[in-house]
Amino acid sequence: MNITAEARKRAEHFLKYEQQFHLGMLPTEQSNPKTRGLDEVFRNCVESGVARLFSVDEDIIPLARKIFAGREFALMLESSYRAVTAGGRIIFSGCGATGRLSILLESMWRTFFRKLMRDKPEIFRKLAAFENRVFSIMTGGDYALVKSVESFEDYPQFGERQARELGVSAGDVLIAITEGGETSSVLGTVAEAARAGAQVFLLFNNPAELLRRHIERSRQAIDNPAVTVLELYCGPMAVAGSTRMQATSSEQLVAGAMLEKLLNRLLRETLTAAELAFFPDSDLDYVAEMTRLAADLESAAALRTIAEYIRFEEQLYRDGGLVTYFVDEFLIDVFTDTTERSPTFMLPPFRKFDAAGQLPSPAFVKTPLFSTAAAWKYYLGREPRCLEWTSEDYRAMSAPEKIIAAPPAVSREEMFKFLIGNEPESCRFETSRNAAVSIFSGTEFNDAVFERTRNMTGDFGEHRLLIIGAAPDAPPAALVVPGTVKHTNLKLMEHLKIKLVLNAISTGTMICMGRVKSNWMSFVSMSNKKLVDRCIRLIAELAGLSYEDAGLALHQAVVELEKMDFSGREEPSPVQYTLDSLRKA
Repeated sequence: MNITAEARKRAEHFLKYEQQFHLGMLPTEQSNPKTRGLDEVFRNCVESGVARLFSVDEDIIPLARKIFAGREFALMLESSYRAVTAGGRIIFSGCGATGRLSILLESMWRTFFRKLMRDKPEIFRKLAAFENRVFSIMTGGDYALVKSVESFEDYPQFGERQARELGVSAGDVLIAITEGGETSSVLGTVAEAARAGAQVFLLFNNPAELLRRHIERSRQAIDNPAVTVLELYCGPMAVAGSTRMQATSSEQLVAGAMLEKLLNRLLRETLTAAELAFFPDSDLDYVAEMTRLAADLESAAALRTIAEYIRFEEQLYRDGGLVTYFVDEFLIDVFTDTTERSPTFMLPPFRKFDAAGQLPSPAFVKTPLFSTAAAWKYYLGREPRCLEWTSEDYRAMSAPEKIIAAPPAVSREEMFKFLIGNEPESCRFETSRNAAVSIFSGTEFNDAVFERTRNMTGDFGEHRLLIIGAAPDAPPAALVVPGTVKHTNLKLMEHLKIKLVLNAISTGTMICMGRVKSNWMSFVSMSNKKLVDRCIRLIAELAGLSYEDAGLALHQAVVELEKMDFSGREEPSPVQYTLDSLRKA
């Protein structure tokens, strides 16, 4: 493979000057021995492949037991209680999968109060002071919930500014969540919150001592006396580097349990015994519930249903078709999984209604109940918080020249161009085969809510109904993932079950489509420096090269790909292109 001067220059810069993004030593970036050869397992039996994926979720259980019994979790709960009762806020901060989790946690809190105002206004009035006490910071703003903002996570100053714009101050609690423990933008929010006098908690999924030893920015955050660390290390991911899986699941369990425990305490201290009877008993043993959930998902009936759905979606894509999910209560959960497929498996991202010529995403999400603008306000529980930064703002933050020259279009106006509401979306019918899939939790499903989705799905060539959780009234044709979880005020375990099932479906489908090699993502976007490193390590492993030679080969491939026109067709994975070029050399 001939290496041009330009490719050599780029590769040598990354190899010599970006070593803080060389993360191969981190367990979250390594291959899990439980799932080695996962692609072959799926080829032989989809049910067995799904079971193998779920087997890694069991590693969350001992970790959760340790965390819930620890001093740090108790301090996070107590500090959050003191903040909200004194007029302060809890602010979750994250990037990518953890940014979407941060938004989901805020939405869960606000959804509880929205429903309470509707169903029991007299009780809501007694609790109304607590409604606006939970916030979120997503790197790139709420726009990044819908579409990843390229390279934003590499810049701590972006996180610092987002924290300042939200007004983080003394009296607030910042709970920063970063799967690897090294995401620059999230650590930027940590630094800014600490400077402002807020109490800061930092959740991550690698050994703290390993991070301190190898990554300077992580060491600074971990050693900051204003920061309390919760180390959620539970081993490598089921698919190497796919931290949207077990890492984010453990973070959702821990952060969600804290939020639910906090809410329960506020209810008990504010309401009468008669008023409390309106609410479910939410004092859960979260370790026991996670254990039961894992067992339910590994049952033969659950594996059969999930495998059947994976085979349906795989064939749909092989036929060149598109799927559109119709969702109500759990829209942000489904959105999170669907958005993350694009950078994880290098699929076409969601398309704006005015983006003529761009390929439609294989999967999209809509709600039948609201227009796009109204839907975001309803499901977020507030107006979207998007970035309206100009070139001058980026220059003041010492951003790279390419960002200053062409600021990313991540405003609220741009976010509304993704038609997630009940407006017609013509791009979902651009292929000969198209399917509508209604997705509900078992407790949410009833004929009335199903009827609302059917009113929007009549134009689709085919329709499926997927229910996650036992649903006695489900029609015979429905695909039902069995098992129940305990109903609680924030529905934490329902959210977690939906996450685990959708992670298995989207990952399993992509494995069947050949986008995973053994248990490595072989189709991965190079949208930030961490992913550049991941691509180099994958090429090194699969091609038997040194890290340095793999870096040269990858950057040569990128230089060649930049000269090609991919209008109207999918852009190939740089990893796959590199491997193909090496084989031909």
